Amino acid sequence: MTMFRMTLIAGAVLAAGAVQAAEVTTINGAGATFPYPIYAKWAEAYNKETGVKLNYQSIGSGGGVKQIIAKTVDFGASDDALSPEKLAEHGMTQFPAVMGAVVPVVNLAGIEANQLKMDQEVLADIYLGKITKWNDPKIAALNPGVALPDKLISVVRRSDGSGTTAVFTNYLAKISPEWKEKVGEGKAVNWPVGMGGKGNEGVASYVKQIDGAIGYVESAYAKQNKLATVQMKNKAGNYVSVSSKSTAAAAASADWKGATDFYLWLTDAPGADAWPIANQTNILVYKEPNDCARTEAVLKFFDWSWKHGAKMAEELEYVPLPKELVEQVEASWKANIKCEGVAAIIK
Repeated sequence: MTMFRMTLIAGAVLAAGAVQAAEVTTINGAGATFPYPIYAKWAEAYNKETGVKLNYQSIGSGGGVKQIIAKTVDFGASDDALSPEKLAEHGMTQFPAVMGAVVPVVNLAGIEANQLKMDQEVLADIYLGKITKWNDPKIAALNPGVALPDKLISVVRRSDGSGTTAVFTNYLAKISPEWKEKVGEGKAVNWPVGMGGKGNEGVASYVKQIDGAIGYVESAYAKQNKLATVQMKNKAGNYVSVSSKSTAAAAASADWKGATDFYLWLTDAPGADAWPIANQTNILVYKEPNDCARTEAVLKFFDWSWKHGAKMAEELEYVPLPKELVEQVEASWKANIKCEGVAAIIK
């Protein structure tokens, strides 16, 4: 699947005194494909109130980080949070935009959404290439009564530098010592098996086309493409289905106040109902931007989206930031983002 450019339409609510921001007619961003569906929804609604365009390139988290470092966009978007050290190196700050879930999806004749169960060992062994057929005894043991075909498993993974991959491999590294030792984690890894698709869109497309395929995508892509999601065994030992509720249960365990620069992971979270492969997606901006008006426009877009777009997020099975976290994020803006020594205008 070739790279494509996605243009989102958005508008800005201008605060009193934000004279420079009134001149901004287009905000440019690039990065994660994970949050694209909700950014598109937010932007469409935002535009109906005002009229600034958000030109967002859904190119993957790795590309988004590269573009914000190169200062070719107003913000970068990455599911893989940058460490405080990396942020300091480039004079940037980051904040969570929304929380979501990565979910394994399958294409098997007769298998419906959430009918198939997987535990930590089975998922890791499939991506390690140790389980190669759908009727493997380990899969069959978890799914009594389910007609599993004697068919090879076609493993699909990302081909690009991907925050979704960072979340997925972070989870696999937590639950499988063998994965941690042999493969590790990150936006890009040396995959033992599988074919690569570009973006969540590419993985979803391959899984939809290939009988016997398994892949991993952000849950909104599974929903939009009508892909069969699987139930996963979580840290508490319970099988759960992906949903905004189970993602929220994972997010509830996060210690945001104790996380420097909002640097933390939600994978393999405790909790009876927690979805095990959840995480936040992050926005990257400069602490001392070259163009303050453009950065202020970015902040206002997210401020508006959090206050007016919670229902839209939930409809796509994302989890909006709780009010307390929004307040914490906006306090960090005032403390960290300066325009000629003055805190950026967000109200």
